[in-house]
Amino acid sequence: MKAFIKAITYTLPENEVTNENLVKEFPEWSVEKIADKVGINKRHIAAENQTSADLALDAAEKLFTENSEIKKAEIDFLLFCTQSPDYFLPTSACIIQDKLGLSTSCGALDFNLGCSGYVYGLSLAKGLVSGGIAKNVLLLTGETYSKFMHPKDKGNRTIFGDAASATLVSTEGFAEIGNFSLGTDGKGAENLIVKTGGMRNRKCANDVKFEENGNPLSSDHLYMNGTEIFNFTIDAVPPLVKSTLANNNLQSDDINGYVFHQANKFMLNYLRKKLKIDTDKFHYYMSEVGNTVSSTIPIVLVEKLRENAITGNILIAGFGVGYSWGGTILKIS
Repeated sequence: MKAFIKAITYTLPENEVTNENLVKEFPEWSVEKIADKVGINKRHIAAENQTSADLALDAAEKLFTENSEIKKAEIDFLLFCTQSPDYFLPTSACIIQDKLGLSTSCGALDFNLGCSGYVYGLSLAKGLVSGGIAKNVLLLTGETYSKFMHPKDKGNRTIFGDAASATLVSTEGFAEIGNFSLGTDGKGAENLIVKTGGMRNRKCANDVKFEENGNPLSSDHLYMNGTEIFNFTIDAVPPLVKSTLANNNLQSDDINGYVFHQANKFMLNYLRKKLKIDTDKFHYYMSEVGNTVSSTIPIVLVEKLRENAITGNILIAGFGVGYSWGGTILKIS
């Protein structure tokens, strides 16, 4: 049985942090320098008492409001991708199921992935539909990386924003989901990590120290080795694109558009040139929202669908923390 995206939307926290705001905290930077380096003008940050599950719940409610023909009673599985759940247990998906008022015969689970999470979520949803386990899968992504970041971490604070998305995967819809190419290399785990808080290192380490450039290093906060992440990306993504095409029996000339995880402007431009993709086929939407981790791809899809800018075969690819990567084709009618 085929699986399709039937509806898609996203939501952002109200609080905005602009480059002007950041420059007040880090006067050694300029608004132009931040924009030129990462391609981001502002990012939305969750309130202190606002969680990833709250944002995902808002996105789900928005999806039902925008698509009145879709009924909550018809949802028979809920998937929630997050690395910042409300609790270790129970799963946030169970809490969202109750708050949304979905049927108690609805399956629900969380899965922990970052920048590849949306593609992996589509693969799980398609598997549920194709296997006859579910007819309507509500795929939610939600992340609040801002809660992991040290206040003095000017590098990560310029890049990441908080957001959530909601996608309905069903037996019919406007975008048929193709075959997948997925990959993992856990040797890169420590290059994008929060070391404490889980069962391996439950207690805070309180070991913050500052590099020569003033950037903090702390086991209790988000750590990203930008150089290693960049090297991983430029090594992993070209083979990912090639295998995604092969798994769908397509050539590059058959692709009408590309939507990659919106890591940062420099990385995406480098990948586009390395892969020799025409600028009019390569889609961006990060300047007003930042890198929203698992929500970047659905955000681009929503914005480009509004512009009628994507149709036909669209190759989507997510890559990052894990290391983890995944790609598929959306055939948009």
